Amino acid sequence: MALPRPVPLSFELFPPRQQAEMARIAETISPLRSLDPDFISVTYGAGGSSRGRTLDALARLTRERGPVLAGHLTCAGCPRDVTLAVAERYADMGVSEIIALRGDPPETDERPGDEFADAVDLVAALSDMGKFTVRVACYPEVHPLAQSPEADIDVLKAKFDAGADTAITQFFFDIDAYDRFMERCARAGIAERIIPGIMPIQSFCGIARFARHCGTSIPVWLRDAFAHVETKEQHDLLSLSICTELADDLIARGAPGLHFYTLNKPDLAVATCRALGLRQMAEPVQASGLKAAV
Repeated sequence: MALPRPVPLSFELFPPRQQAEMARIAETISPLRSLDPDFISVTYGAGGSSRGRTLDALARLTRERGPVLAGHLTCAGCPRDVTLAVAERYADMGVSEIIALRGDPPETDERPGDEFADAVDLVAALSDMGKFTVRVACYPEVHPLAQSPEADIDVLKAKFDAGADTAITQFFFDIDAYDRFMERCARAGIAERIIPGIMPIQSFCGIARFARHCGTSIPVWLRDAFAHVETKEQHDLLSLSICTELADDLIARGAPGLHFYTLNKPDLAVATCRALGLRQMAEPVQASGLKAAV
């Protein structure tokens, strides 16, 4: 497939809970290196719940010569000075990109009185530091707590006005919802880059549960397709087909890049990029059910 232009790629990991897995995190990103990604991001739990593991993962990855790294940073339920201290730790490690998020409030009535009000407030503070490329989140199917689609767009515009460079969408499967979202952004005068987020389906049951939590719809056609899957190989091949078609549609619509949520299992994302000819692969993908498809 001949692409009309290079397509920037990025990938998301989460910090492993087990030390044995943390020690192998460089191996996790190894298949992604030949894709020459713009950046690889490492998530950060709500209220700083994974703060130590996120910093550990980034510290290990910065010791490797590899892609640009981005650290997630949430602010809900955390004092401002602690949040900004983490940002300074990122800078000290050479991490020059932050994905700034409000995050889910902790499940407690005890809240610090000096936390950032929201993601807009956090973005403004990070922008004032002048040390980072700041990326933010957005929601093609509207944030679950937003009062309306228009209010959701107003928040996104406020993030850009506060200094955000680009936005990354929540994952989605309804391409029409993405089109409507981009139309709302255009009407609001948002001209900054919005990168669609793609979640390769490692497990349909797992993705369906996660989608309910974050407000992503599961189209009937998608449920029907996986209802007829009987083996792991069939599941992986169907997942690859769906992911590839979605990525291809987004490229055709002029998406300024693709961001893959890997769940620390990069094979489906790598296979999708290879199937679309997005990068020359140094080695063949070795994944159950995928080898014959790519």
